[in-house]
Amino acid sequence: MTIFNLPDLGEGLPDAEIHEWFVKEGDVVTLDQPLVSMETAKAVVDVPCPQSGTITKIFGKTGDVIKTGEPLIEFASDASPRIDQGTVVGLLEESTDVSPDVFVIGASTSNQPRAKATPAVRLFAKKCQVDLNTLIGTGEHNVITREDVQQALDKKTQLPEGFTPLRGVRRAMLHSMTQSHQDVVPVSIFDDADIACWPEKSDITIRLIRAISVGCQVEPALNAWFDKTHSATKRFDEIHLGLAMDNDEGLFVPVLHDVAKLSDKALRQRINEYKTSVHERSVLPENLKGATITLSNFGKFAGRYASPIIVPPMVAILAVGRLFEAAVSREGKIESHRLLPLSLSFDHRAVTGGEATRFLGAVIDALQKP
Repeated sequence: MTIFNLPDLGEGLPDAEIHEWFVKEGDVVTLDQPLVSMETAKAVVDVPCPQSGTITKIFGKTGDVIKTGEPLIEFASDASPRIDQGTVVGLLEESTDVSPDVFVIGASTSNQPRAKATPAVRLFAKKCQVDLNTLIGTGEHNVITREDVQQALDKKTQLPEGFTPLRGVRRAMLHSMTQSHQDVVPVSIFDDADIACWPEKSDITIRLIRAISVGCQVEPALNAWFDKTHSATKRFDEIHLGLAMDNDEGLFVPVLHDVAKLSDKALRQRINEYKTSVHERSVLPENLKGATITLSNFGKFAGRYASPIIVPPMVAILAVGRLFEAAVSREGKIESHRLLPLSLSFDHRAVTGGEATRFLGAVIDALQKP
């Protein structure tokens, strides 16, 4: 038998969710034939068949989460079968860990007695991250068995009553938000742009994109990536703008590549195409990659200000709240103006406060022009 493990799908995630199987056990398949579609990084990716042969087993069903490197498909093979070393399932590399049975003459150096288990069960428990000292053995002479460890593992991984696991896009959001919380040192600043001079029916999104372009020209430090391993930044000449779009299944961020080269008409057409593809869940994976800065227009529903989340390796995100009218003093007179609330979050490891405020100031100046 030959086992094909889930490959790295190139999305930087440690696992993927089974979206749809194209084959079943007993099918005869050919090289590069689609096997299964996996959902990861907010896109559905088809996994091709790595070889020709007969499928003897598939691991997991629709909705199951498979970790990268774990078994996905088993093929019938003429090759010599691998020798099962009698530990977990299938081939397990020989462990170099030493788990000696220590005999102590006299008083024990530990207040806690050593759990009774065979070396194989100890290795299994270690791989499952189950503490043997918390188990009561059901084997002869109270020895902990593999079944005891498995039951503890099942209980540990069992979903609590009333909870629903995150799937698909929301699970990808979980990974992104967790990574951001671990990796970024965020700071947020807030201000308003007076857009009373705008003509009627102005395209707010296009104006924002153009204003961000101006801000990046003034302060290119915000149109950049940060590498925490080497404490280094990479600034970009082109602006690849991630545009956050809401969907019933979660948040998508398709990328408008090199926005300076696109006309206002072309930008609007591309945005509308992305809205359609996000709604239909047909957005291509390559259109979700490569953003250098992000724009989020959360004010469509409610809220003026927020602390938007930066997704590494980017270092900045600009969020726009709900338009509102306010009293403004102009040449000694009180007038009612439309104001556009802005919230800028930046990674303070890569961006200084001065750079961030100059960027935001340039964005506001650009927005306040007719």
